[in-house]
Amino acid sequence: MAQTGMVNALIGERVRQHRTARGWTLDELADRSGVSRRMVITIEHGEGNPSIATLLRISDALGVGLPVLVDVERPHGLTVTEAGRAPVLWRGPRGGQALLVAGTEPPDVVELWDWAMHPGEEHSSEAHSAGTRELLLVLDGHLELRVGERTERLTAGDSAAFAGDIAHGYAAPADASTPARFALTVVQPHVGGGRK
Repeated sequence: MAQTGMVNALIGERVRQHRTARGWTLDELADRSGVSRRMVITIEHGEGNPSIATLLRISDALGVGLPVLVDVERPHGLTVTEAGRAPVLWRGPRGGQALLVAGTEPPDVVELWDWAMHPGEEHSSEAHSAGTRELLLVLDGHLELRVGERTERLTAGDSAAFAGDIAHGYAAPADASTPARFALTVVQPHVGGGRK
């Protein structure tokens, strides 16, 4: 898939730029992010398909926020992402996908996601950095939202606000007749706040 390859190459270049700007070796970035050295090398070469969780760990360690690693252009004042141009950062086995459609830079990073999940697809997320909050709006279908030990079944028009700094996940019920589509906003305060 050409777009995936271009996105992975861009992410790899940005990771390398931010790592070398800090004077870090591959081992230092691996240690600070909790991502294996081999995976860091793979990402920097634009290879593989790193998970959202892996990219979040690296962007947090670098103190830049995920949108900085993914955005193609960084014009001031206004950034428009045309339909079909947002990077796909998750693909489900049945055709679902998650697109990072907009985001801000540190210190307070806000990400806007457009998710589509086919029946039976799910995505689990480890806890994000302390203080992270998420806002979710179901646009179509049914969605199961799991936050910690609690699970809620949401339908079109339902919304939720929850802590993103505990393990959570999203799933389109296997018995659903249509895909689930939802908008997700992730607010991550104080990214890069002096983390060494």
